Parts: sequence; structure tokens; C-alpha cells
Amino acid sequence: MQRQGVIGLTLAGLVTLAWLTLHVYAVHVFEIGPESGWLIPVMVLSLCWLSVGLFIISHDAIHGSLAPGRPRINRTIGWIVTTLYAGFDFDRLEDNHNRHHAAPGTAADPDFSADHPRAFVPWFREFFLRHFGWRPLLFVNAVVLVYWLVFDASIVNLVLFYGIPALGSAVQLFYFGTYRPHRHEGDSFADHHRTRSSGYGWLTSLLTCYHFGYHHEHHLYPHEPWWRLPQRRGQTKEVTA
Repeated sequence: MQRQGVIGLTLAGLVTLAWLTLHVYAVHVFEIGPESGWLIPVMVLSLCWLSVGLFIISHDAIHGSLAPGRPRINRTIGWIVTTLYAGFDFDRLEDNHNRHHAAPGTAADPDFSADHPRAFVPWFREFFLRHFGWRPLLFVNAVVLVYWLVFDASIVNLVLFYGIPALGSAVQLFYFGTYRPHRHEGDSFADHHRTRSSGYGWLTSLLTCYHFGYHHEHHLYPHEPWWRLPQRRGQTKEVTA
């Protein structure tokens, strides 16, 4: 447990520091021009991936797998990264995620669309509206106004390096971490968890959603941190997404 905590906290620190450094540089320092244009998609994609990482850190904090046996550390870091991500309420996320694990893929699951169990767009719309409430809306707008009016950040930089990564990471998290694992396709689920895992290799799994695509393993072993899910994947044989 001590080793898991050291590794988990180290990885969380690296992801958070990388996100914060690139975020500040991209929004406040980076100058867009003919010679630097090629860097824009690289930075946008990197910020999307790192933003997903912030959410995955909060997810491990919810399950207590970030720092096992240290609930105060888990909650504190969970609050920090969910605030950085988009001003989310960590306690509300924790409650919704616990409800998701209690009844995955059913009408009682706040991450699932019982009316659209296969349709990506309407399901995502419900998912987004259910989780993105007034708190994150006010937070994001406050950050934009402060960056623009106080720190004189470029609107173009704000859209490219704050707005697009925030929305892109939401789509990325939903598609690879909710829609693909939990969409209904006949009787293709292995058990009552109503989920399946991706057949991606290690690198693709990491780049898409920090191994969260190994979703059946996550439901079978919810207290395993994200970086140990590939090991669990190697121990199970099941239907893939």
C-alpha cells in the first residue's frame, strides 16, 4: 500500500505539474505566428490528454486508490485537481460515481442514458448537462474573465488552449471511459457490471484514457489505480469494446 501511494502521488504530481506548466505557457506566453503554428495542434492535444489525466487522478482519489489509507490526502488532492479541471464539486462527483458503480448501465446510473443506450450524441448531451452545472460554468467564465481582463491573455489563446482542451477532454473521457465500455449491444456484457474493456495495447490505452478503457477490470477491482489496470487486464479474458 505504501508503494502504491508513492507511485500514485508521484504520477499525480507529474501530470498536474505538466498540465499547469503547459496551460500557463500556452495561454499567457505562447505567441501564435507562421513559425509557431505547427505547435498549436501538438499543444492542444497535449492539454486535452493532460486534462483527462486530472480527471483520472480525481477518480482514483474517489476510490481511495491514489493514497490508500489516507482519506484526507485523497480528498484534498481530489478537490485540487477537479477545481483545476473545470471547477467541479469533488463531493458531487464522488456521489455520482458511487451511484454509477452501484447500478452501472441502468436508469439509476447518472453516467448512463437509459433512453439512448447506443446513441453517442444524445447520450453525451445528457451526460454533459447532468455533470456540467452552474458551479463549473461560473468557474470557467470567471477564469476566462480574469485571464483576459487582469492578465491580458489573448482571446485566441484562451479558446485554443483552455476552451478546446476542456471540451475535447470531456468528449475523450466520455467516449473512451463511458460510452464505449457501457453502450448496450445485445447481450455482450460479461456480468452484472454491464461493461466491457477495450482491446487496445498498452500505449494506445494510455493515450486514449489512462487505461480507463480497461473498464471491466476497473469495475471488478475498483480500488486499483489507473496505472495498474493493464496488469489486471492481463489476468482476465472477456468481451472487448
